[in-house]
Amino acid sequence: MSTLKTLIVDDEALARSRLRTLLRDCSSPGAEVVAEAAQGAEAQQQLATLALDLVLLDVHMPGIDGIEVARALRSRADAPAVVFVTAHAAHAVTAFDLDAVDYLTKPVRAERLQQALQKAERFLKERRALQAEAAPETVLIQDRGRAERVPLSEVLYLKSEYKYLTVRTATRSHILDGSLNEFEERYPHRFLRVHRNALVARAAIRALEKYDDGEDAEGWALRLDAIPEPVAVSRRQLAAVREVIKEAR
Repeated sequence: MSTLKTLIVDDEALARSRLRTLLRDCSSPGAEVVAEAAQGAEAQQQLATLALDLVLLDVHMPGIDGIEVARALRSRADAPAVVFVTAHAAHAVTAFDLDAVDYLTKPVRAERLQQALQKAERFLKERRALQAEAAPETVLIQDRGRAERVPLSEVLYLKSEYKYLTVRTATRSHILDGSLNEFEERYPHRFLRVHRNALVARAAIRALEKYDDGEDAEGWALRLDAIPEPVAVSRRQLAAVREVIKEAR
């Protein structure tokens, strides 16, 4: 993130102009001023329509003040970083309670502004990393030029058939070019090997029952939540499957 897309919010045109001038000399990261606002209501309109990384926000403005603007941003997962820029130091505690990354007092010095940009960059990187970790894991399915992400939590079983995998959810079957071994090694706590050609979602297992597939009258299969078809269990995997069911009770 070498350049922060920035909104300057201040009711004084001279203050906005000074910040713009100072930002031109900032680097590592730099800042690109994509918009300005002279009051809180105008700032809220800009924040609703622009993709921004940073807001340099005055506190005292006619009508909606900077504190109110920052408070409204708290509920947004994609909110830009907020740096308050004001002539008054009295609101610093309130500002940090609103998750501001920095609080600058006027007149702003170039060195302090650069430090604030660095804090904003760190804040955004850390938040995005946390959001990426919290995002649900998915399987990317590509079919006839169309790509679809299927959450792993929806996958009930995977079967190896010919050169492809069948990825079964409660509502659909997808075809995936992949390896069962890869899924088994990457998600051992999510999927259980029940056959040389099948993995099932541990959380979806409902029952183990006798199963006659016409070839092996002593066969066994698993019943899974939300789908009618059983998934055959090989004799080799039978003990492991029974142990998982026992532990789940």
